[in-house]
Amino acid sequence: MNILSLNAGSSTLKYKLYSLPDEKLVLEGGLDHSGSASIADAAKKAIEQCKADKVDAIGHRVVHGGSRFAKPTLINADMVRGLREISSLDPLHNPTEVAMIEAGFSALPNVPAVAVFDTAFHQTMPEVAWRYAIPRDVADTHELRRYGFHGISYQYVSKKLLECLEREAQGTKLIICHMGNGASVCALQDGKSIDVSMGLTPLEGLVMGTRSGDVDPGILLYLMRTGKCSPQDIDDMLNAKSGLLGLSGRSGDVRDLEKAALAGDAHSELALEIFCYRAAKYIGAYAAALSGVDAIAFSGGIGEHSADIRKRICSRLEYLGVSFSEQYNNTPPNGFPLRITKEESKCPAWVIPTDEELQIARDVYTLVSSK
Repeated sequence: MNILSLNAGSSTLKYKLYSLPDEKLVLEGGLDHSGSASIADAAKKAIEQCKADKVDAIGHRVVHGGSRFAKPTLINADMVRGLREISSLDPLHNPTEVAMIEAGFSALPNVPAVAVFDTAFHQTMPEVAWRYAIPRDVADTHELRRYGFHGISYQYVSKKLLECLEREAQGTKLIICHMGNGASVCALQDGKSIDVSMGLTPLEGLVMGTRSGDVDPGILLYLMRTGKCSPQDIDDMLNAKSGLLGLSGRSGDVRDLEKAALAGDAHSELALEIFCYRAAKYIGAYAAALSGVDAIAFSGGIGEHSADIRKRICSRLEYLGVSFSEQYNNTPPNGFPLRITKEESKCPAWVIPTDEELQIARDVYTLVSSK
């Protein structure tokens, strides 16, 4: 079965065509949908480029499933209507994904399509982790809770990490850091998510490229109460002008900041240190939530490519039994997964590149082949 995975980012659409169940990659590419190019045009072009190899099913990554979409779901008119209804929970992503889904229907109307949700993996979180300490009636009426994101990535990486450890999921305590322009940390027990740093939206938690992560809500109330910022101003500030960009005043890209820090730029150095301090703090919190940790994994663009970021974080984790190896950490990334701790490390740390598109294809295959 040939399954096309469509993964829409803020300005690009990544697509991969896989043959399942052997998981052979048939075709892959990326298309721009910024400026005058629409996500619908990009999706149609991706489908057109894959038609020669035949597409038997399509998988769409959808960031926010709210409370009603807790697993991969076959797409139909009612389901799309439901996505539109919860778009207020994630106005940055869901409308784009609905447009991508509708373009897929238009191009291949008789091919089954499945929505795979970033939030679904975190439905296993206990209430103690997902409930916010706000009035229960307000939270329940408006579906205000921790949903968590990057779930597709965590599902893929956790399976790879268990293979590295040569262990079954049962009895394991794992912490995975997905670090890209958007960044989060997840605690997994028995292979299931029990807590994650992102919350109702992808804004909570770690410092990110342009997102603030955790911030005292009193700051926002002050800015609105004194008339210094409108709600839209605050939205723009927290999502697009904060994080590494706001701290450094230079860039939200770790690669740029590492070069600037080496050249002596103090703001860039501080931005990197705050990024790593916050990550190490969350890892420590999740070690407490898990009552220990068996292994840690780094994934995402930063986690995979920045040896410096990994070193800064791991140097704070010796108390967890992380015996960091400079030699392994600096090994050119031509072989993954990559262990970056010494053989005797009580808590090994690994670098495991994610593959969201393959995980989407797996979920689509499981659902469609069972029908």
